[in-house]
Amino acid sequence: MDELTSLGILIFGGLLLRFALTITGQAWAKSHAQTVAFMILPVITYVITKTIAGNIALSLGMIGALSIVRFRHPVKSALELIMYFDLITIGIATSVRTKWAIQLILCTIIIIVAVKIVQKIYQKFGKSFYNVSFNEGTSVNSIEVFAKEKIDVIENDNNLISLYSDTAQGEFIYRLTFDNKNQLNSFKKKIEGMKNVNKININLV
Repeated sequence: MDELTSLGILIFGGLLLRFALTITGQAWAKSHAQTVAFMILPVITYVITKTIAGNIALSLGMIGALSIVRFRHPVKSALELIMYFDLITIGIATSVRTKWAIQLILCTIIIIVAVKIVQKIYQKFGKSFYNVSFNEGTSVNSIEVFAKEKIDVIENDNNLISLYSDTAQGEFIYRLTFDNKNQLNSFKKKIEGMKNVNKININLV
């Protein structure tokens, strides 16, 4: 019971830190990768310390194993790096105390699935729990809209991730990302008839 309480505190604490950063204007913390990372990383650290507690030889081996991931693999996403740490920790923990490995596996799966479910719930109310970032090394369904004038419908859309505007030249470029093709196609149909739209570029995955 104490272990479950500790895991709950770690996950909830990581989520609170994420909210604190986004509230203070740190938009980088609102991406999908960072949202999941803020909840999984404290749990990984907890399992590592529990696994190597009192065992100097194992602690040195753990440091060596984890350092290989960081310095030998070209990382595109914070979440990608954390998942490699996760997998290595699961392997080491299993050889020492299987219970910790099982708990880490379950926590990781629950967090990943829960974040996706929460995002679906937010979308039903026209909001977004996290942003999708092109810098996460993840392929996304995206649309790029070139317009002659400002378009309020696009600027107020929750899927908007970037905006470039040059009022003097009459150039506005909007970039939006969507979880699936249906959402993107629905948005495309909504703006295709607008006279201010010059060009639309689409990337589907």
